[in-house]
Amino acid sequence: MENKIVLITGGTGLIGSQLSKLLFDKGYQVRILSRAKNSVQKKAYHYYHWNIETKEIDIAALKSVHYIIHLAGAGIADKRWTAARKKHILDSRVNGATLLLETLKQLNHRPLKFIAASGIGFYGAINSPTIFTEKAPPQNDFLGNVCKTWEQSSLKFEKRGIPTSILRTGIVLSKNGGALKKLSQTFLFNFGTALGDGRQYMPWIHIDDLCQLYLLAIEAPEFIGIYNAVSPEHTTNSEFTKAITKRYKRSFLLPNTPSLVLKIVLGTMSEMVLNGARVSPEKLIQFGFKFQYSTLKKALEDLIK
Repeated sequence: MENKIVLITGGTGLIGSQLSKLLFDKGYQVRILSRAKNSVQKKAYHYYHWNIETKEIDIAALKSVHYIIHLAGAGIADKRWTAARKKHILDSRVNGATLLLETLKQLNHRPLKFIAASGIGFYGAINSPTIFTEKAPPQNDFLGNVCKTWEQSSLKFEKRGIPTSILRTGIVLSKNGGALKKLSQTFLFNFGTALGDGRQYMPWIHIDDLCQLYLLAIEAPEFIGIYNAVSPEHTTNSEFTKAITKRYKRSFLLPNTPSLVLKIVLGTMSEMVLNGARVSPEKLIQFGFKFQYSTLKKALEDLIK
């Protein structure tokens, strides 16, 4: 295989770090666009600086690149959703894609594919009997509008003749951080609690399966369009909490955390944890993708030792 070049934005984050290693081990040359000039850099990769807010980018990062994987974006759950934070969440995703596209135009270069992250927030922070497929319209709430605009910025690459794949990603489970680490913290003190009524669904995906999907997007030219990157098993918050309790054998469940408490603590961000519907990965399965971790039991057995 030719030593093809993959550029990853957000390459030092939870997903980007593991994906970079996978691609490097597969023989790809990995380039990483990072905001931090003085971050710890691994010798295996080539690092380049960019600043979305000031529209700065090291143009050398995109020269002769074969694939771009756009993961960069401010963390949805990192801070309370003030008006300024909401704007930053949106701008960090959309403006990043715009800067990449403008730089490619400047270089007059078309990579083989543009692969972008999106989120199941596209379907909204709602409880619904619907099992959402990729054909469903976006929900008219904060998360739905962010994901819709995010995807629109990615689809501009397609309009320029660059094949484009978008992965609408659920909750990513990893032993190195992210949602599972936050959800597991109380279990380290031997107790856990479901959130609200616990009946909201939590579409999830093991990080290994997610990284394999990004690899598939690179290696399968016909893998284009939008796909739901979630496990085929539908899991409620109560079921999720009980499954983690079972893995931490000495833990026990406390009564559910009331919705009102979460609304006071989290503000409007509480809608993200108190609501959730089922999301279908059937389109991925029909494409031929086989999940290594199709059940939460198997995923937690791998991630919680």
